Amino acid sequence: MTAHTDTTGSVTTVFKVSGMSCGHCEGAVSGEISELPGVSSVQAVASSGEVTVVSAAALDEEAVRAAVDEAGFELVGRV
Repeated sequence: MTAHTDTTGSVTTVFKVSGMSCGHCEGAVSGEISELPGVSSVQAVASSGEVTVVSAAALDEEAVRAAVDEAGFELVGRV
């Protein structure tokens, strides 16, 4: 699991998402995850399938899974 607390007190977590293939996919996933409470930054990269999320506290993986599902993709898990 890749999740660490930054010096600013935020938590960075990297998730693996399957099915992203373009910038539109990245935007859809980023948009849904960014609506979760406490999320301050989301960076999705279609080529690697990785989504880096910075949040105020550790995120509930099921909440992230629901957001990714809403965008039309599948959360594989944490990297």
